[in-house]
Amino acid sequence: MKKLSFKIQIFYGLGVSYAIVDQIFAQWVLYYYLPPENSGIKPLMAPILISLALVFSRFVDMVMDPLVGHWSDKFESKWGRRIPFIALGSIPLALSTVAFFYPLKTQSGIATFIYLSVTGAVFFTFYTVVGAPYNALIPEIGATHEDRLNLSTWQSVFRLVYTAVAMISPGILIKVFSNGDTEHGIRMMVILLSLISALGAYITVFLVPERKLSHGKKSGETLRGAIKIAFKDSSFIYYLLGLLFFFIGFNILRASMNYYVEDIMGLGKGSITLASALLFGVSAIFFYPTNRISKKFGYRRPMLFCLVMLFIFSIALFNLGKIIPQSAGFLLFALMGIPIAGAAFIFPPAMLSEISTIMSDRNGVKIEGIFFGIQGFFLKMAFLVSIAILPLILVSGGGTKLLEALINRPEGVEKTGVYSTAIFSSVFFLISFVFYYLYPEKLENEPQEVLD
Repeated sequence: MKKLSFKIQIFYGLGVSYAIVDQIFAQWVLYYYLPPENSGIKPLMAPILISLALVFSRFVDMVMDPLVGHWSDKFESKWGRRIPFIALGSIPLALSTVAFFYPLKTQSGIATFIYLSVTGAVFFTFYTVVGAPYNALIPEIGATHEDRLNLSTWQSVFRLVYTAVAMISPGILIKVFSNGDTEHGIRMMVILLSLISALGAYITVFLVPERKLSHGKKSGETLRGAIKIAFKDSSFIYYLLGLLFFFIGFNILRASMNYYVEDIMGLGKGSITLASALLFGVSAIFFYPTNRISKKFGYRRPMLFCLVMLFIFSIALFNLGKIIPQSAGFLLFALMGIPIAGAAFIFPPAMLSEISTIMSDRNGVKIEGIFFGIQGFFLKMAFLVSIAILPLILVSGGGTKLLEALINRPEGVEKTGVYSTAIFSSVFFLISFVFYYLYPEKLENEPQEVLD
């Protein structure tokens, strides 16, 4: 069986450019609506209204994932099942990203709240329209285990590149475009990065011939029937639960890095960028070794090893500034990048590609989209759980003051709370380990040789 060319792998990887707008949402939407005092722009509404609007939009995001995945399974065209969704959704996704930064401004803030809620719902709807079918392309065009692993690896490489662009360039672009008007600078930065995001997606649309490469065909299953098939095999259930608890732990750990740098290590905000660069930089370096290891040992054993490493490093973070010197903080963040390469980037799409391919073939229906849609639901659930409990951990220290933190306005983040984030993360990594240990790995093809 002819394997995918290196060129197709690259063209596919370039399409994960929607990671740019994902980073814009995560880093700049809250900043724009609730800016710091010295930012040069004014808050637009009460924090509680911002939270409610963002929770509503995230809920829409969760619901849309399995629906879009199912629709792409049932769709058929001369361009394929997945590519038309990416083509349809990429421009509206870019436009809705820009729309966040042109809100209705009123004294009461109610109109702004409605605007943010609706814009967020539209943004995440098209984010899913692009993202779910894009991920489902892996089993759609990847005929072998080697192909699917290579596609997952290149997706991870370019996801990291796009995320880095969206993290590093905004400060420079805002300064270039602002001319003394910070709001104008932010808007121009968002417009430029959103355009780059759309262009990356259309590289995949025009240069990956899905119809020619596809091994799937239109599904005749109903949504209920497709979900029933997806949950028929225990491997999918164990995979989802392992994924859920891993990303709850990872999201908490990632979000607490800023507090570790400033409150535990006693460094300035500039060092936060260095910590992130070390984590994701080392992760990028280990993409290729992770790819080679996975081709030899599969995914389950390397994933378990990654979770053990993350458990150990989380415990080490808990002891940073106690038993372990504060100066070792950067080393710990760098070491975490090693297991993160597989556990957070390469393994999830690759493992699910195997599961969806085997289950689709076994049941005689090509429903890879619903698998990735359900995975999206669980990823969004992990985000909501982590973002809901993290503030409480930080202000309560995970101890007896939890109820007080729920009903009163806290004075600030406590060091005991920062340390507690490491303990919570380690517990979630341990729970994830249990479910991945129970996961009965099945590979459709025997592991092959190295990444092309």
